[in-house]
Amino acid sequence: MDTRSEDDEDSSEQLVDTQYTPDPATKIVTSSIKKPPAEHSESIRVRSLVVSSFWVIVIFLGLPIWWWTTSIHRARLPLQEMLEWAHGKTCKPSFPLQIVIDAPALSDGDAQNVVRITQHALDDLNEFSAHHLRLRLARTPILSNSTTGFREGLGASGNLGLFEDTTAKEEVALTVRLLPQDGLVTARAELQSHSTVLEVAYSPGQIPSTSSSSSALANLIASKLQDLFEEEQATLAYILTSSQSSSNGQLSSIGSAHIPQQSQSASSATREHRAGLSKSLPPELAARLARRMTRSLKYAPTYHVTISLFTPTASPTSWDIESAVDEYLAPLLESLSVISNFTVDTQVQLYATFSPSVQDPVYEEDSGLWTLREEDLSGFINAAEWPLSPSIGAGPTLNFVLYVPNWATTPLVVKGSQASSWLVPQWGGVTILNPPFGSLEISEPPPILSKEILRPGLLTFSHQLLSLLGAPQSPPSLPFQLQTLTRVRAASLLLSASSTLGSLARLTVALPSIAIPETVSIAVDTTLRHLHRTCNDLRDGRFSDALENAKVAEVEAEKGFFEKSMVGQVYFPDEHKVAVYLPLLGPIGVPLVMGAIKELRRLWFGLKSWQQSH
Repeated sequence: MDTRSEDDEDSSEQLVDTQYTPDPATKIVTSSIKKPPAEHSESIRVRSLVVSSFWVIVIFLGLPIWWWTTSIHRARLPLQEMLEWAHGKTCKPSFPLQIVIDAPALSDGDAQNVVRITQHALDDLNEFSAHHLRLRLARTPILSNSTTGFREGLGASGNLGLFEDTTAKEEVALTVRLLPQDGLVTARAELQSHSTVLEVAYSPGQIPSTSSSSSALANLIASKLQDLFEEEQATLAYILTSSQSSSNGQLSSIGSAHIPQQSQSASSATREHRAGLSKSLPPELAARLARRMTRSLKYAPTYHVTISLFTPTASPTSWDIESAVDEYLAPLLESLSVISNFTVDTQVQLYATFSPSVQDPVYEEDSGLWTLREEDLSGFINAAEWPLSPSIGAGPTLNFVLYVPNWATTPLVVKGSQASSWLVPQWGGVTILNPPFGSLEISEPPPILSKEILRPGLLTFSHQLLSLLGAPQSPPSLPFQLQTLTRVRAASLLLSASSTLGSLARLTVALPSIAIPETVSIAVDTTLRHLHRTCNDLRDGRFSDALENAKVAEVEAEKGFFEKSMVGQVYFPDEHKVAVYLPLLGPIGVPLVMGAIKELRRLWFGLKSWQQSH
């Protein structure tokens, strides 16, 4: 008897369809789940609008904001011009030096003949084409109606003519003064120690005739001039060669794939040009030049000079350093102000003992001197206890130590050389102040060091300062050395600023993701403008102006290369960006992409259905 209700039967008929097989023992039941009701068109439209609105916001609002906030600004730089400067294609430095011949006792014809023969002798001796001496007569006003200031003289080519006086434009490197002297067998030449005047004494019979092509007097003047400027020529050749090697090394380290082909050809042309400028140096001069370059400091607009008094005892307690600096050191610093600025600081340190690594002085009975071993000089400075600051302010510090030894161990010198002073390369100098004052019977040094006592030490510091700045050792004339230093500094700063521009250009090409602010572009433009002026000033013989422009170019080039915003992004690799974006874009991007794919599939199937129905 079937006890199910009629409603149950109706519901079971809706859910299950039972089918009987021929085998009564087997009963197979199959069920078909009913599909959900069709989605209303309004719901589909709302979902499409939601997905579309998200993508519209992302594409038209999110991406522009992201691009604007994260885009890297790269100011336009004249990369090709910067590389040409670095490779020496734009400017080939030349150094035409004006040598004035002052012959008041000679007639115009004889003086012009001496200049002509001497110029030919100089050209034969010169092996460095970028550095050449141009002779001319000291010019005197021409009595004429002309008011244009024309003078009569002899040019570098030896041709006589009328030309404009350019004394105010071109600097005179040296004046050769011919002084007649009766009874003189052979002519002699001597450079004045406190001026740039070369005095040549000759007998009237040594003046060459107009038809002569050579002369002993002319050969003497040419040989002396070549000797005076030999170290300067060698220094300039060394600087040019070193700049060439540095440029080639930087080019190979970056790789030729990043450098334009024109720049590579420019580098080849520069190598050929500078190869012609090189000259063979005598071994002694080459060794002296290498030592001078090693111990000299890199150029800086400002140097800080620190003069320190150290003594292992309680005396002296004071020194008259201010008046001593004003008299013995300030005139040199004033002369060097055209190259760099200097500040002077002083300090006194009592009970300043040697470094523990330095052995105690040893007394030598034969000489009656107390000696320090030469191998102990490197550890003489007790850096752990002596207050010697490595740097004061922005510029480098030059330390000059005046050491007053214990009275019982004086005089104190270096064993072997018996020197009482030595130079510390790229750091400063040390001078031991031994007592030339008073009698040996005095049991203790004076409590106050007077200006006269400090004089030998400060004069030694002056020579050490010139060595640290890279001034030539010969000739001994200080004005001559300062002029040489001006030309050498102008050349080195020109090449240094050009090399910095090349490094900046290679960095810009090698790292396309680095930002380049407008300040860098302004600094590059300023550097290029002053480099052009420096090159023109060198070519025209205006070396003081060339140095001023070269200093500005060097400062601006360093400013552009070491821009803070650029230096920070050099060390920000792409892996850091991936680590920042993935946690943000993953949770947001996956739903947006899946929703877009679903809507595109629906549109695709809907389009196919519509095509089949039509």
